[in-house]
Amino acid sequence: MKVILQQDVRDQGKKGQLIEVSDGYARNYLFPRKLAVEATSASLSVMRQQEAARRRQAERERAEALELSAKLEGLIVKLTAKSGGGGRLFGSVTTAEIADELSKQHGITIEKNKLSLDESIKGFGTYAVKCKLGHEVSGVINVIVTEG
Repeated sequence: MKVILQQDVRDQGKKGQLIEVSDGYARNYLFPRKLAVEATSASLSVMRQQEAARRRQAERERAEALELSAKLEGLIVKLTAKSGGGGRLFGSVTTAEIADELSKQHGITIEKNKLSLDESIKGFGTYAVKCKLGHEVSGVINVIVTEG
């Protein structure tokens, strides 16, 4: 019997996938637990429409990520921090601080967990911060840390 999975099923497949299973397994396990529906012509057309909508949404998100990456290209975020002797900062600059300043200075909102620091920022200077924007698109934010 052909069924369309409504949820991920271990050792069978992922949500939205069309699979072939035995009649008893479908009637006694998958259908009562609402893990799958029978693959009728109506349910197949619904599945195709959902897949097309999912693809359109992914393309839209990828385009937005590329657009944001282009905006970040020449952007500079200026941070001020207090320091001790020898030009070393008290503590370090975090991704949350960078995300806040990016939002304040340029109006671009990026979650702090999408920013990644290769090394912690513990001194003054210019740093390149990588930003994962999704759909295998990334950008770079230039951060300048000055004494404040």
